[in-house]
Amino acid sequence: MTDEDLIGLRRLYSGFMTSRIILTANNLGVFESLKETSTAAEVAGKTETDARAMEILLDALTGIGLIIKSRNGKYRNAPVSTRYLVKDASLYQGDIVRHASGMWEGFSLLDEVVRTGSPAKRKRDHEAFIMGMHNLTILRTESLIKVIGLNDVKTMLDLGGGPGTNAMAMVKKGVKATIFDLPETISIARKVARRDGTRGIRFIAGDFHTDSIGAGYDLILLSQIFHAFSIKENIALLQKCMSAINPGGRVVVQEFPINEARTAPQHSAVFSVNMLVNTEKGRCYSPKEIKQWLSETGFKKIVVKKTPETICIEGKRKD
Repeated sequence: MTDEDLIGLRRLYSGFMTSRIILTANNLGVFESLKETSTAAEVAGKTETDARAMEILLDALTGIGLIIKSRNGKYRNAPVSTRYLVKDASLYQGDIVRHASGMWEGFSLLDEVVRTGSPAKRKRDHEAFIMGMHNLTILRTESLIKVIGLNDVKTMLDLGGGPGTNAMAMVKKGVKATIFDLPETISIARKVARRDGTRGIRFIAGDFHTDSIGAGYDLILLSQIFHAFSIKENIALLQKCMSAINPGGRVVVQEFPINEARTAPQHSAVFSVNMLVNTEKGRCYSPKEIKQWLSETGFKKIVVKKTPETICIEGKRKD
């Protein structure tokens, strides 16, 4: 009988195989090709791949539970794939899966990253990253807005807002929103807003470390920003927010939850390694650390609020 600990260990170190199967299927358009029941040869034809190889891949995807294989040897998407991995799905997650495929390349250099302390040098698919953030954020906007509360908010800034998903959701609640991000990101955010039919958003392109972020905001949202930067950079960003926010206004920092030891939950501890691979000085920060930064920069009435997947640390500027 095999020891349960050994079985668990094997699952951990071999998990990359399942991940790679899913990433490759997404990259090749397998789920798009299975919107209608098809044979392996038909899928291979649609995706311009080898028929034998595709059949093996489809059987593995069936074993994983993402595809269903009939008795006559034909394949179709399982409900979870139809819901999340087909492009016209309202909750499409294929962009973030494509971004994960790029992350694979960086993580493959982890030995060298840990030896040197320097991030992996590779070219990143920026559009996959930004649209991947949109895939994730559309699942969280309603819970975030509920936790933040918008009764006192007329103007807001989505700082480092990426695709602008949160700002668009707040515009629909009657808030006047501004998205600030790098020029190439703002270009993508404009496309997302047009596709969504959201109007009235103000876009500012720049570097929030060095450029003005504007002023006159009742709310500044920093969603999933801090983990990419150093403590010093994050404190400087909060100082800039203090100058830009209206008296009585609030800053809300949304991040992944992590304990003070920075070891749990597992996802956050692993995500810190992602920041090690991809940034110079980033990692996950605990609520205690972020609360301290807010206090140091003059914010008052600091509170921690939880959403189903993230944690929000809120500070208020004195009236």
